Amino acid sequence: MPSWTPSVENGLRHLLNEWDPIGVADDVRDEYDCMLDPLIQQLRAGADQTEIGEYLRHELADHFGLDPLGLRPEAMAARVTAWWAAAGAPTVPRPTPSRPLPRARTGRG
Repeated sequence: MPSWTPSVENGLRHLLNEWDPIGVADDVRDEYDCMLDPLIQQLRAGADQTEIGEYLRHELADHFGLDPLGLRPEAMAARVTAWWAAAGAPTVPRPTPSRPLPRARTGRG
């Protein structure tokens, strides 16, 4: 079960329906719901505008079968990340990559 509120989901749904890359939001309000959970998870994990843009571009091409060129997924990613930041929605800090520990010296040359 998602840990975010219905208002977060509805806010993102509203943004996706405004963007409406396949032109059906006037008739079908849940067409883009398949992107809600993955986007919210990415945003909560701290994804930036570039990562969100890559996800949207991938979904447009692979899921919806559209050419993302004229649909401006990068501009939509900017809107989504700005909305997320303005909403004050929580992010889970990403773990920092750990560096390998130095090897212990054995006294052998």
